[in-house]
Amino acid sequence: MKQYLLSVHFVEGAPEPTEEEMQTVFRETALINDEMQAAGAWVFGGGLRSPDTATVVRNDNGATTMSDGPFAETKEHIAGFWVIKCADLDEALAWAEKCAAACGPVEVRPFDDLSQA
Repeated sequence: MKQYLLSVHFVEGAPEPTEEEMQTVFRETALINDEMQAAGAWVFGGGLRSPDTATVVRNDNGATTMSDGPFAETKEHIAGFWVIKCADLDEALAWAEKCAAACGPVEVRPFDDLSQA
């Protein structure tokens, strides 16, 4: 089984969801989590705090520096993710379709074979 990262994206400046909309997202996401676990696809998942809570750690010639994040100055950030195991990309895309319906755009990326050894 291959592993895939399904990452949920948040676009800075997009309209903020209402509390009711967020509760709907949480309920639908919980149902997908339960479905993934029952199907044996679930490896790990979670939501992330806003990018302004990030710390970037760098090492340059043995000198470590830490700075407030995020790493990249962009308007789109990862808001949450799932790591799932699937037989193939088509199966991962089917899960991503459900996830995107619940919480917005989802990027699907396979782990390289070396990281699954």
